[in-house]
Amino acid sequence: MARSFGATFKGDGSCSGVRRMPKVKTNRVKYPEGWELIEPTLRELQGKMREAENDPHDGKRKWYADRNIIAKWKKPGYERLCCLRCIQPRDHNFQTTCVCRVPKHLREEKVIECVHCGCKGCASGD
Repeated sequence: MARSFGATFKGDGSCSGVRRMPKVKTNRVKYPEGWELIEPTLRELQGKMREAENDPHDGKRKWYADRNIIAKWKKPGYERLCCLRCIQPRDHNFQTTCVCRVPKHLREEKVIECVHCGCKGCASGD
């Protein structure tokens, strides 16, 4: 017995059915309004990113830190140091170190971020 899927076939090859074909989805993206304003900037940034990805990376990815910061990491109290700029007093107000070097239990504000490197806390006592 043949199954009919909601359509009745006539002897002359035509069919009378209620079933319709599903809509075809296209891969075309509908951009939001105002897209024309930012599209050149996005294309430029995409080109810069492509250039950066295609640049030769020999020697750039070999080390994740320089020898000066590795030497500081070996000293007690500097095991979690984020960058050397955070411990140089000449770069900060009141000739002290960066706010990210203050232990969390001594902070007045609970959420702080370093203005130089974005560190949220690299004190060894945390």
